[in-house]
Amino acid sequence: MKCKFLGFGLLLVVLGMLLVTSGCKSNSVDAKAEAPPSAKVIQDFDATQFSVDHPEQFHLVAAIEHRAPSRLAVTGTVNPDIARTVPVISLASGQIVGIYARLGDTVKKGQLLLKIRSDDISGGFANYRMAVADEVLARAQYGRSQDLFKHGAIALNDLQVAEDTEIKAKVAVDTAAEHLRLMGSNVDHPSGIVDITAPVSGVITDQEVTNAAGVQSLGTSPFTISDLSYVWIVCDVYENDLASVHTGDPADITLNAYPGRVFKGKVSNILPILDPNLRTGKVRIEVINPGFMRVGMFVTATFLGQKNEVNTAVPASAILHLHDRDWVYVPTSDNKFRRVGVVGGDGLPGNMQEIKSGLQAGQQVVTNPLALQNEIDNR
Repeated sequence: MKCKFLGFGLLLVVLGMLLVTSGCKSNSVDAKAEAPPSAKVIQDFDATQFSVDHPEQFHLVAAIEHRAPSRLAVTGTVNPDIARTVPVISLASGQIVGIYARLGDTVKKGQLLLKIRSDDISGGFANYRMAVADEVLARAQYGRSQDLFKHGAIALNDLQVAEDTEIKAKVAVDTAAEHLRLMGSNVDHPSGIVDITAPVSGVITDQEVTNAAGVQSLGTSPFTISDLSYVWIVCDVYENDLASVHTGDPADITLNAYPGRVFKGKVSNILPILDPNLRTGKVRIEVINPGFMRVGMFVTATFLGQKNEVNTAVPASAILHLHDRDWVYVPTSDNKFRRVGVVGGDGLPGNMQEIKSGLQAGQQVVTNPLALQNEIDNR
């Protein structure tokens, strides 16, 4: 009986082990079926060097040597020529009662600019009238002295003193009259209103007064007039580049407002002072104003050096502008192409383009890089 129970228990144990084993297998199969497929790693495409199916379809051309004067491009601003700038000065002080020109106006020599009510005129006219009265008295005394000297009533010394007094009285009259004229008044028709006129023709580049403002004698320049037929271009040149700029060198001027036009100038002065913070020096260029250069405009000045520098040149179509940079495609020894960054220069005749750096003369480049780039993008 015991043997039967023992065999029955052993059978139950074996059946339990079989059930557990089959469950584990089914769970393992289900887990494998539900697991995601393994990722397939694809190597990233290198756009700087690659191969194509038919490299012979891309035409190649060799870069040529290009010699040109060395160039240095800097920024600057338009300024008036100080030698052609004249301040408007009033010798009479007082209050402004009328302004007839404004900042930026073009004026002619002798044109009325403003009127000033001045008490200096009344004082100057009083001095003039007193000088005239003294001269009348001195002239009369000198006449009497001449008569007395003829009759032996006075000595020669007394006659000479009377003559000297008459001469000094005339000088005082002339001085007082000239003072009135300089202040803008007329000795025959004195007035408390003084007219200030333009001393030269030009453009008003500075205005320091407004209506009802006061003007101090020789203390304030109401206006500044500049002849802008010639202007100064003042540029900042870095310390390391100053050695390549010389007085008398030619310079090409391009206005930011008129980028398609180039004006010729000449370096007239290199200031001996260096900015300690920016490490730049001021270079002054004189240029003829064609009529639309305005004070304060930003310009680009290109200095043409005396020595030639050697660069390369390729067809303009061989340069690809991508990501704000210029690129060319060159073939490699293993029948692949490589993308090379270059620094472009000026356009040249015959649809050629100057290359300042990144490419040597004799290297071959693809003449149609856009087609090559499209093939890269389609991969």
